[in-house]
Amino acid sequence: MGKGDKSSKRGKIANKSYGTRRPRKIKKKPSVDEKISVKGKT
Repeated sequence: MGKGDKSSKRGKIANKSYGTRRPRKIKKKPSVDEKISVKGKT
């Protein structure tokens, strides 16, 4: 259990990989309403 363990979060960070223990950050896509409001300001 530690940096060498591929199934632990610390092991995923050390191995520079992702999985169940270390999910990627989900980029929030703007909704249709937000797109309209951004276009309307310019």
